[in-house]
Amino acid sequence: MKIQPLFDKVVLKFIEAEETTKGGLLLASTAKEKPEIAEVVAVGPGGIVDGEKVEMCLAVGEKVIMSKYAGTTVKIDGEEFVIVKQSDILAKVE
Repeated sequence: MKIQPLFDKVVLKFIEAEETTKGGLLLASTAKEKPEIAEVVAVGPGGIVDGEKVEMCLAVGEKVIMSKYAGTTVKIDGEEFVIVKQSDILAKVE
């Protein structure tokens, strides 16, 4: 199934957090924080949102940092995605 976001929405897939610390300690799954770095899977077309013109500045495949508790999490075909507004994305990661 393919996801096509509308307006200023972006579909992201989280990049898994490290399972060990820099010192080599193995982290339990409950100790890991929700990842904030994600890969862009799909980008909406932009357009007029709340009376303002929104131009999309992201592309599929880019890695981004998003606001910690932003978006709506959905599970499709066993994979977890988060759908956020473009304004919830804080930075691109190179």
